[in-house]
Amino acid sequence: MAEINFDGIPGPTHNYAGLARGNLAAEKHARMIANPREAALQGLAKMRTLAAREIPQAVLPPHERPSVHALRALGFEGSDAEIVEHAAREAPQLLAACSSAAAMWAANAATVSPSADTGDRRVHFTPANLIANFHRSLEAEMTTRVLRTIFAEEEKFIVHSALPAATQLGDEGAANHTRFAAATESSGVEMFVYGRSAFSAASAPQRYPARQTREASEAIVRRHGLDPAMVILAQQSPTAIDAGVFHNDVIAVGSRNVLFCHEQAFIDQPAVLEKLDRMVPGFTPIVVTDAELSVNDAVATYLFNSQLIARADGKFLLVAPAECNEHAGTRALLERLVSGNSPIAEVITFDLRQSMQNGGGPACLRLRVALTPAERATIRANIFLDAALADALDAWIRRHYRDRLAPGDLGDPALLDESRRALDELSTLLRLPNIYPFQRASAP
Repeated sequence: MAEINFDGIPGPTHNYAGLARGNLAAEKHARMIANPREAALQGLAKMRTLAAREIPQAVLPPHERPSVHALRALGFEGSDAEIVEHAAREAPQLLAACSSAAAMWAANAATVSPSADTGDRRVHFTPANLIANFHRSLEAEMTTRVLRTIFAEEEKFIVHSALPAATQLGDEGAANHTRFAAATESSGVEMFVYGRSAFSAASAPQRYPARQTREASEAIVRRHGLDPAMVILAQQSPTAIDAGVFHNDVIAVGSRNVLFCHEQAFIDQPAVLEKLDRMVPGFTPIVVTDAELSVNDAVATYLFNSQLIARADGKFLLVAPAECNEHAGTRALLERLVSGNSPIAEVITFDLRQSMQNGGGPACLRLRVALTPAERATIRANIFLDAALADALDAWIRRHYRDRLAPGDLGDPALLDESRRALDELSTLLRLPNIYPFQRASAP
């Protein structure tokens, strides 16, 4: 069984609208001019480098944006172009929400349990409902369609519907989920991290919303058929949430038998670590203290929003944002880890500034899916990255993406046409059938 990184491709409408409260980077860069072409090329450069290291890498396509369907549901009428123009005049913030390219952060696409963990020995997916923010709640339907198209073999996979769109069941996907396993073929321990319980106000953050509910995590455990004895439910520190840790993957990352986290990641953290030590053979925590790095600096650099990837020699590679090299504290910390007895033997950094300025680092951009060779063999779409696909995507991005997108540009009907042409070509390149609403509407 191999863990495959499914990276989201930033879409042609990548922009900075500052839509997510509690995401400090997104709020800080609101209304700046974005560069969609650079965003997509930066993400592709990371994918290409990992694939060249023989780390399995696949891609997930962008969603259609702006979502004319959502704008129609909000009362705008006329042709698609007229709807975009009317929304730009009358409700520019709604247009910005319906134009968000946030589906690029594939860690929020779904929660995934591999077949080694589930009762029916199928890979289970639950697309996230993302109800904490309107612009992200628009993603669930399309994410479900894409996953059901890619993972279509029902004997091997089951893609559930998203949980009901209710505040009591707020679900943010794999950004709050980590699977630990001592060996690739063994069953694992799945840790679900929530920010609040829907039926208790205790230990709730005061400044920013806690997006993931315990009840949503418990529902996923049941529908995936997981053994409760192999599940850990842990609560995020509300203090960390109020410091900008809107998802657990902003303050913790784990893989195999290693957890790299801040000491303020969880409520009753010693008990959480003790459970992991008891349940995961060879469990190795790497806990960064507040004296080494404050939570505020962890959020500013996105140190923990790195990818932790097991190498063939049993050591780990940390894929971090370039900001970690530019901050003296994180740079010194990583140098100590690599030079000491830490399981992390290597760090590589990437310039992902277009994503980072909207609050998404390397870990946000990928959804981890563990597949057996037989499961992978059933996938017919051209989504597994090799040199040929990487070159084709590079050319596609340069052909279709703008290198400048200001907030006012979202009202340009030409942007809708450009995006649709790009996505239509991409779906052919990836060998995906008519997955987009505009394709389905025009199909005979």
